[in-house]
Amino acid sequence: MDYSHFLSKRSAARQTNPLRLTKELAKMMSSLIMLAGGMPNADYFPIKTASITLIDGTTIEIGEELMKIALQYNAAEGIQELVSWLEDLQMKIHDPPTAKYTPENGQMKISITSGSQDGLNKIFDMLINPGDNILMDEPNYSATLTGLRPLDCNIIVVPSDEHGIIPKALKDILSRWRPENIHKLNGKTPKLLYTVPNGGNPSGSSLTAERKKKIYQLAKEYNFLIVEDDPYYFLQYEKTIAPSFLSLDTDGRVIRCDSFSKTISSGFRIGFVTGPAPLIDKIILHTQVSTMQPSTFTQVILLQLLKKWGQKGFLDHIDRVATSYRKQRDLMLAAADKWLKDLAEWYTPEAGLFLWIKIKGISDTHEMITKKAMEKGVVLLPGRGFMTDSSKPSPYIRASFSFASPDQMDQGFQKLAELIREEIE
Repeated sequence: MDYSHFLSKRSAARQTNPLRLTKELAKMMSSLIMLAGGMPNADYFPIKTASITLIDGTTIEIGEELMKIALQYNAAEGIQELVSWLEDLQMKIHDPPTAKYTPENGQMKISITSGSQDGLNKIFDMLINPGDNILMDEPNYSATLTGLRPLDCNIIVVPSDEHGIIPKALKDILSRWRPENIHKLNGKTPKLLYTVPNGGNPSGSSLTAERKKKIYQLAKEYNFLIVEDDPYYFLQYEKTIAPSFLSLDTDGRVIRCDSFSKTISSGFRIGFVTGPAPLIDKIILHTQVSTMQPSTFTQVILLQLLKKWGQKGFLDHIDRVATSYRKQRDLMLAAADKWLKDLAEWYTPEAGLFLWIKIKGISDTHEMITKKAMEKGVVLLPGRGFMTDSSKPSPYIRASFSFASPDQMDQGFQKLAELIREEIE
């Protein structure tokens, strides 16, 4: 593929920062006489060692030499050993066809980011010029929408349901463009499709394998990229897990965002982006002049944890987390069925952390949720903030089952039911 057609003017103009530490230099640090870099002397760092106790009572020890690495600058794409660990993980889980390609033909490459949102914003910066058309379903993650609006792009909403984007509806939208324009990318044909394929935030929807294959085929036919933002991949609650877009990617047109926030630590601010090397290289150039690099310290802690666990231990941990959240989901569904059955409608989310509830008889939940629910001590989110036009009324609310106790879910929905009845009477 010719990736140059997809790049924004900003990204196309970016060049390597000659002062940044590269992964090649990072590997050779111990054997080099470093007279070039502006790195501080690690002997003056005030933190010498650390011992971290895990939930099972075992510890991770960070000795003096490792601590010097943890507190120092490192490569913009992340610590190479951690990148390699993640490459092995992607191979096991997704087995991307592009792993065997050459770099110029879209070989799979990974860059660690300061959280998945950091990677996502750099993807948008890399791809979108003012006036570009992009595709996404609605409702959608509020931070994504607020990140896109200042880029002055045209957001084309693709209809969706509890199983995510509807391929036929997507095809109907794409049919507006004439076939001879498909590969010109002159600002008229859509450049990318953004989707959260599992446990969509806020909808809780999950794309089926059949739909993903149809959508990928449309991406090939109409020559657009797929941005697969998948922070809830490991929080799937059904036995059958649909293949990722990355696993279907024979062209090198998928950019995938993964996160450790929901499974290891949200405070670590560690995510990673997987995609075609020519595009990931552009993200790395952006990192060099913005965040400079993801935190070395949290990368070191994460790497030591993953090495201690091994791939199997990590996946076992994921299973335990998913099992716990599934129980939380079922508790919230029970509370909803108890208090909201005649007042609202919803479907069971197969992944993620959210229940998307449509209130009957109320055209807009905004004031009820932001004012009256707060006065009753219940914090929920109104549907407006998840729509491309946040000024339009929405009968929906988002409830999260990740944090509240069973009693809090029960009391919260009881108070919500009282509020709904007050509104519709």
